[in-house]
Amino acid sequence: MNDKILIAPSILSADFANMGDDIKKLEEANADMIHCDVMDGMFVPNISFGSKMIKDIRKITDLPLDAHLMVIDPERYIKDFAEAGADYITIHIEATKKPIETLKAIKNYGVKSGIVLNPKTDAEKIKETLPYVDMVLIMSVQPGFGGQKFIEDVLPKIKEIKNMINASRKDILLEIDGGITLENVNKVIELGANVIVAGNTVFKAENMRETIDKLRG
Repeated sequence: MNDKILIAPSILSADFANMGDDIKKLEEANADMIHCDVMDGMFVPNISFGSKMIKDIRKITDLPLDAHLMVIDPERYIKDFAEAGADYITIHIEATKKPIETLKAIKNYGVKSGIVLNPKTDAEKIKETLPYVDMVLIMSVQPGFGGQKFIEDVLPKIKEIKNMINASRKDILLEIDGGITLENVNKVIELGANVIVAGNTVFKAENMRETIDKLRG
């Protein structure tokens, strides 16, 4: 099992006019991957960016790209994001009627697959998908907006899903996204999270490398 704590800064908090510079800063700060929040204005209220952003980022970094699809019927876009260079594609259990079929499609492109669940979604909803995933992403805020406060009610769910992963005997990463700060990161790590998404905490830090090191717990 993977015990290393991976830090995945959310590119949504970067300066889009200086994306290349911000990605270079992440590399120099020893980030482990880049979390890419893709929003369609339907599953979530906001619109962010599409596969072209992934394709352009891919040209300037070797860091793994974690494409988090906050879109309705994500099965429509798997080919685009896989061909753009995503290393992980994660889909919301609430956004598709074909979760297993879509996860299989992701893996057929040679990309690692992930399932995402919102704060109010029961852990049991994703149980049948575990044989087909490389990562489970738990939202600890309502998806669609950066800078929200961490929802404490998700803490028991982190432990519940970690127990599911352990029971599956698969090497599945457990990612947490939303409101993660230096003050609460140890809580989620202790419960089993091993991929930490952080946006403002990293990009607004005076010392990005020091902050990323501290986020590892």
